[in-house]
Amino acid sequence: MRLERRHAILLLAVAAWNVLTFGNFAANLWSAYDAGEDRSTGYWVAHTVLIVVNFLIAALLGRLGWKALRATKA
Repeated sequence: MRLERRHAILLLAVAAWNVLTFGNFAANLWSAYDAGEDRSTGYWVAHTVLIVVNFLIAALLGRLGWKALRATKA
């Protein structure tokens, strides 16, 4: 399968969306933790893992999108 320019742009857009939304989520989670919100440790761990995994997915999609975009220019 050959990726076209529109596929590359979609991958980059999804990666940017993940970074934007989960960056905001991370900031909100940190604010809640800093404010002393009473939650179990599992809550904090689960949401932190979710954020890290989504940042890794964004990095992967961004890399694939960037490679596909460069390949369409050649």
